[in-house]
Amino acid sequence: MTTPAGLPPAAGGAQRFVDLHSHSTASDGAVAPAEVVAAARKANLVAIALTDHDTLGGVAEAMAAGERLGVRIVAGTELSAYDGEKEVHLLALHLADPGTVDAALVRFREGRRDRAEAIVARLNALDVPVTLEAVLEEAGDGAVGRPHVARAMVAAGAVRDFREAFDRFLGAGRPAFVAKEFLSIVDAARLAHDAGGLLVFAHPGADGTRERVARMVADGLDGLEVVHPSQSPDEQARLRALADEFDLVYSGGSDWHGAPEGPRTIGGMRVPYAWLERQDERVAARRAAG
Repeated sequence: MTTPAGLPPAAGGAQRFVDLHSHSTASDGAVAPAEVVAAARKANLVAIALTDHDTLGGVAEAMAAGERLGVRIVAGTELSAYDGEKEVHLLALHLADPGTVDAALVRFREGRRDRAEAIVARLNALDVPVTLEAVLEEAGDGAVGRPHVARAMVAAGAVRDFREAFDRFLGAGRPAFVAKEFLSIVDAARLAHDAGGLLVFAHPGADGTRERVARMVADGLDGLEVVHPSQSPDEQARLRALADEFDLVYSGGSDWHGAPEGPRTIGGMRVPYAWLERQDERVAARRAAG
């Protein structure tokens, strides 16, 4: 007996699920890597990918927790890149040598600090009472990003919540927005492939046009995140069809940053274990090919 997705049932006939997009305090998530794994175990997930922005700094802690709790950890990171003039996010997954990849990302993390400093300067020019020290304190040991600026703004009483921070100041086109440095798709693919991994187009949504996907495949793309909280069922179906057309692996996840409830709660997207198995097969084939 198999499920409609072709996945052998787990004990008791229950289907197994994974979550291949999550964040911790190693970047802009709200909980530590070990807590991400504990939340995954509580959600009855058998595997997760930790995909912090521009860092694999939380992977070792997550893997240690995964060993204790019986949850498989896929080493990954979320990268920002450009397709032409369009910003896209990419997941580098199944990285066999996280330390080497993390060293290559140091320059981008340093760029994140410079960007945070520039954002704070713009906010100060707008009479918003926030300091770089407060932003870096919010980031802790993680890669600093706009969510940390927003948290510092909320703590300072400058805005009511995250939504106001981004809508009034931090979002693209807002007065304190500062663009960040990006990789090319080719560079991101090389980074993932040199580490033995795969490159997945994260939450493509309406931007995942056939033309864009075709260009990215030519540049080294391996998969599409066809399940994500921001994507409607119709978009998910369209993206699966695109993945099939270009022989790309499926991926999916909650993009969890620590929210205790709602569609972005870890495990909420019900990603089948069979999708992870197909990724494993693609990884094995790539590594065998050298």
